[in-house]
Amino acid sequence: MSRPAGPILVTGATGFLGRAVVGRLSADGYVVRAAVRTDMGGWPPGVDTVLVGDLSGATDWSAALAGVDCVVHCAARAHVLNETADDPMAEFRRINADGAVALGRQAAEAGVRRLIFISSIGVNGAETHGQPFTRSDAPAPHSPYAVSKLEAEQGLAVVAAETGLDVVTIRPPLVTGPDPKGNLATLRRAIRRGLPLPFGLVTHNRRDLVSLDVLCDLIATCIRHPAAAGRTFLVSDGTPVSTRRLLEDIGAMDGRKPRLLPVPPILLSILLGLLGKTSLRSQLLGDLQVDIASTCDTLGWTPRAGAASFRRAVE
Repeated sequence: MSRPAGPILVTGATGFLGRAVVGRLSADGYVVRAAVRTDMGGWPPGVDTVLVGDLSGATDWSAALAGVDCVVHCAARAHVLNETADDPMAEFRRINADGAVALGRQAAEAGVRRLIFISSIGVNGAETHGQPFTRSDAPAPHSPYAVSKLEAEQGLAVVAAETGLDVVTIRPPLVTGPDPKGNLATLRRAIRRGLPLPFGLVTHNRRDLVSLDVLCDLIATCIRHPAAAGRTFLVSDGTPVSTRRLLEDIGAMDGRKPRLLPVPPILLSILLGLLGKTSLRSQLLGDLQVDIASTCDTLGWTPRAGAASFRRAVE
């Protein structure tokens, strides 16, 4: 496996994943350039930053891409818990799809060798039923976010075919870490406040997650591995957990035991259905399992550090 000939550009570098990627690649000795909207500081020594403004199809990436060998595209619109956009689908499409495709075209023009696109397992669907998702499944995106990620994948495939840019796609499930975002952050706040949560009996569902450590390790592997070229990879920690176990792990971050009420899952399912919360029902009660065998076999890679990602935050 060869190392990049030039800097690695990380987009969305101030975000939950982007900052972790910058830290991992810097620790590995790579020359890293962080693309940001606002420079918040706190970078490892030697990391260069470049301001790029808001992400869209009109973003000018020329300064950020100068001399770059590989791009890791983490920037995206996600974790919108209180939607304010008049047309959410249009906004997801503008940032996640149009923005990614424009970056891909400009990267190809700048002579970038490889672009690693961080997509979402949501492209496969919202829930599994007996069989885990595989990279060869027909797409079945379940939300505007997932639809926009699929459109980005499709647009980047066109760019790759037209320009020769090597596009590698990674579809992670929910990403865990010491400062979780989105719904995980909401659950963490509820546990901190001691609020009762009706999931004490939700012990038989199986949901694959991926820790920041494992995802960053796969990204680092894809930067340099020749077999990654043009491929799509699914990723997880390799150990699915139930909703109850997930909540216990989140509570462990703060040394707390969550207050879990023994409500039968069938009653929760009925209630969430009556409230029209079908997506939430799927996330809390359903299965989402990911087959990573192809990823491991192709790259000679294993998820070595993931399952205790929440607990490591307090060790």
